[in-house]
Amino acid sequence: MEYNEAMKNRVKRLEGQLRGVLKMMEENKDCKDVITQLSASRSAIDRTIGLVVSSNLVECIQESNDNQNTEDSINEAVQLLVKSR
Repeated sequence: MEYNEAMKNRVKRLEGQLRGVLKMMEENKDCKDVITQLSASRSAIDRTIGLVVSSNLVECIQESNDNQNTEDSINEAVQLLVKSR
């Protein structure tokens, strides 16, 4: 699977967000603010996983049309999504 620039940029933003959380912890910021940022990070990770899995599903279906194995490809993509939860 090829990861496009939008996917990579999401991960870069996540990296920056997590670095920001670590900085907040090092500066002994209020726990409510830290939890808020951690929750936002988790949501961003979940959305990124959904994007990668959905892109993978599309790619798998396109490939399986050539191989006539669509059901197996869909099941594999669904298992990836379930595993990510």
